Amino acid sequence: MENSKPIGVFDSGIGGLSVVRSLKKVLPNENIIYVGDLKHFPYGTKDEETVKTYAKNITKFLLDNGVKLIIVACNTVSSIAVDDLKNIANPVNVIGMIQSGAEYAVKTTRNKKVGVISTPLTAKKHAYK
Repeated sequence: MENSKPIGVFDSGIGGLSVVRSLKKVLPNENIIYVGDLKHFPYGTKDEETVKTYAKNITKFLLDNGVKLIIVACNTVSSIAVDDLKNIANPVNVIGMIQSGAEYAVKTTRNKKVGVISTPLTAKKHAYK
């Protein structure tokens, strides 16, 4: 049954646990598989291809564990690899953090300007422009 499948969430460390916490508040009956890649943390100082490889491996792991949705709770991965992950995961949806986070931030400011603190790789990709 599709609804009983878990949601997969991953980050390069433990920061994505805040996403899990928020998910559990709004979707308390959902099962969640969380991957925090502490072995390769931090991603933001590594080259793009290396980070993409890590993200693809985690995505495959989550798919092998039968997830119905993948949430990329890592801004670095969201800035460089979400499209690649969507291709790998199809038909499972993959959601990155940047689009929804940026839209929410702009909506909630008075002057429509937002400061962003990011890893070097995220900044290099100009993901929040």
